[in-house]
Amino acid sequence: MTQALTKQLTFDEFIAWYPESSDRHYELHDGVIVEMPKPTGKHSEIAGFINGSLFIEITRLSIPCFIPKECVIKSLNTDSGYEPDVIVLDRQAVRDEPRWKKESIITRGSSVKLVVEVVSTNWSDDYALKLEDYESLGIPEYWIVDYLGLGGRRFIGNPKQPTISIYQLIEGEYQVRQFRGNERIQSLAFPELNLTAAQIFQAGEVA
Repeated sequence: MTQALTKQLTFDEFIAWYPESSDRHYELHDGVIVEMPKPTGKHSEIAGFINGSLFIEITRLSIPCFIPKECVIKSLNTDSGYEPDVIVLDRQAVRDEPRWKKESIITRGSSVKLVVEVVSTNWSDDYALKLEDYESLGIPEYWIVDYLGLGGRRFIGNPKQPTISIYQLIEGEYQVRQFRGNERIQSLAFPELNLTAAQIFQAGEVA
C-alpha cells in the first residue's frame, strides 16, 4: 500500500524536497507526500505496452506529440502532484508551459492529449482523487487500466472484472466508456488505435 509522509507541504516545497536520482517514486496528495508502491512486473509490462503502442501510433501518423520518460502533473486547486504511468503531451502546447523546460512539470490540461494510470493497490486514488483533479485541469482524455478488477463496484460494476475506463472531457465534465474482453477501445486522442481491452491486459502477448 502507499505510505504517506505526513508533513503538509505546498507543491513547490514538494518539488524542492523530491530526492534526486531516487529509485522510489513519490506523489503529493492534498499536501501530503505519498511514497508510491513498487509496481509489479505485470503493472510495468502493461504500462510499457501502452507506451509503446501509442508511440507507434504517434510515429505512424506523424502526430505532433511525444511521450516523456517522466513528468509531474500539478493539480489546479489543491497542493497535489502526480506522476502518471503514461502521458502523451502536445509538442506545440508544451512550449508555453512555464515549468516544463527546467522541471518537467505540467500545469495546463491543454498540454496533455492523454493520461493513463494502471491500477495498483491504491485504486481509490485513480478513480477519485486523480479523476477529479485531471477533470479540473481540463485533461481531455484519461484511461484507468484496471487489469485485476480492483476498483470499487460503483466504478467497474458487479461482478468486478478487468476493465478499462476511458474518461473523455465533454463540455467540461468527464463522460466514461468502459471496455472489457475483446471490445476494441475507443480513444478520441488516437481514433485509429486498433487495440482490444484483452490485448492490453495481456500486454500484447500471443496466446
